[in-house]
Amino acid sequence: MNRPTSPVADAGTSLRGVGISLRGAGISLRGAGAHDGRPRPFSRAPAADLAPWVARFYVSSVALADGYVLSCGVFSESANLRIQLDGDWRAQSADGLEVRGRDAILFGPQSRRMPIEVRGGFTSVGIAFRPGAVRMLGKLSENTIVDRLTDPTQIGIAPASWLDLFTPDAGHEEWCQRMEQALRAIIAQRAAGAPDPVSALFERISYINPSMTVAQCAADLGVEIRRLERIVRRDFGMTPKQVLRRARALDVASHLRGVADHDEAEALMLRYYDQSHLNRDFTALIGLSPRQFAKQPQPLMTLCLETRQSRRLEILERIAPGESPPWHAPVPDD
Repeated sequence: MNRPTSPVADAGTSLRGVGISLRGAGISLRGAGAHDGRPRPFSRAPAADLAPWVARFYVSSVALADGYVLSCGVFSESANLRIQLDGDWRAQSADGLEVRGRDAILFGPQSRRMPIEVRGGFTSVGIAFRPGAVRMLGKLSENTIVDRLTDPTQIGIAPASWLDLFTPDAGHEEWCQRMEQALRAIIAQRAAGAPDPVSALFERISYINPSMTVAQCAADLGVEIRRLERIVRRDFGMTPKQVLRRARALDVASHLRGVADHDEAEALMLRYYDQSHLNRDFTALIGLSPRQFAKQPQPLMTLCLETRQSRRLEILERIAPGESPPWHAPVPDD
């Protein structure tokens, strides 16, 4: 049997060694290091006692040249608390155009890439929550906030007091520790239980093998299909099939941006029947074809994807917590 051909390779893009340099594009890093000219986020897993509610803490900081307007997007699988310490930005949410500056906002899970425009650079600090966490913190079901920006006071987070946590004299790790301390107080005050274990297990499946059928997932988890569908819709904001489809697209997007383990490239392509299947799903969720996505600068998306992939590899136990991911090392020649 002939070896299968990568549809992305056929499309004129490569999943190995794709690193889109942003030098000369008016974009530079502030304070967290860079890889091949790209901004690199600071992110880490939460302390063990917060792991049932929190997927990741992160800090991202990008400087823009005077007058430069960055048009990009973000795509997060779960609800996120995003705290913008500076910068002027606009987002196209399910409720229309959102114009924000220095603020703390609760972003719902995203069913597709959310267009973002930033002027004047930004520093963003935040928390990526586990599926179902905002429901436990504020009785706010994820399926009511998909693709929306909402008020974080609904989950006990007061924007003004949280903005005060991030003093300029503190480093990124100290900022994350302050968020941990503040979140512990909210969990205790609200007597918040951990999210449904079925959601946690399904989230793991989406990282390990998003090509599984919903029936296979239900059987592996030991639950009825209808129960799985009900729990996932409540805690992820969409159906199990949509969650798995999104995970496949985000894994491919990560490779196209050079923030994934290049050894997985062929296996990821085999998740799609053919090139048209890949192009159709990818374009529907990302808003660009794979070729366009690889060729156009995507600094905000790349920051999101790198944070996601670091967590994914830790969950798969392919890197240890805090270990540098493989895309920070030189890519070997074919």
